[in-house]
Amino acid sequence: MSIRIINEDIANEISAKLLEISAIKLSINKPFKWSSGWNSPIYCDNRLSLSYPELRTKIKEYLSLGIKGYFSDVDVIAGVATAGIPQGALVADELGLPFIYVRSKPKGHGMENMIEGTVQKGQKIVLVEDLISTGGSSLKAAEALKKEGCEVLGIAAIFTYGFDMAEKNFRNASVSGICLSHYNALIEQAIDKDYVKESEKISLESWRENPSNWNQ
Repeated sequence: MSIRIINEDIANEISAKLLEISAIKLSINKPFKWSSGWNSPIYCDNRLSLSYPELRTKIKEYLSLGIKGYFSDVDVIAGVATAGIPQGALVADELGLPFIYVRSKPKGHGMENMIEGTVQKGQKIVLVEDLISTGGSSLKAAEALKKEGCEVLGIAAIFTYGFDMAEKNFRNASVSGICLSHYNALIEQAIDKDYVKESEKISLESWRENPSNWNQ
């Protein structure tokens, strides 16, 4: 099991558009601080794409295309809370499929559901996520669905950093992933369109190889 890129032309197009709307920002000299404590030259908020109808439609169509190509026997689309919920709902509508979503933890009141929506044992499900970093939240959602007796065909996301850790986590969980774009395509588009300098490429690439110790 691994994380595949659907198409390199799509990867370049989506990276360029995400940079254009500032859904992805790059800053080496003033790095962003992640909740993990990592210093990072990249900040990614793909939720901003929802405010741009043309890009929103492209993402919906490309994710749907990938799901039909790799997971054609899907029964249900599931969004990973919270950023994957609107993207997943758009994809489910495009494919004419039922939609559910998976919380990061059970709701603290009422039925205390972790999965919201109608789901049945044996259904084949594809999870939709906006971003894959280590894969932790996506794979946790996949595990919750498996416990309900569902078959998780895979996870579809807009962007992946391409961390070795994510690849390892997906393999260990026996889950496949597909993504529209990835970090290498982003760097190339950022240089091509003058968001960063060619001389900064080495530093950007070194972060992906060792994010926990980058720019300490």
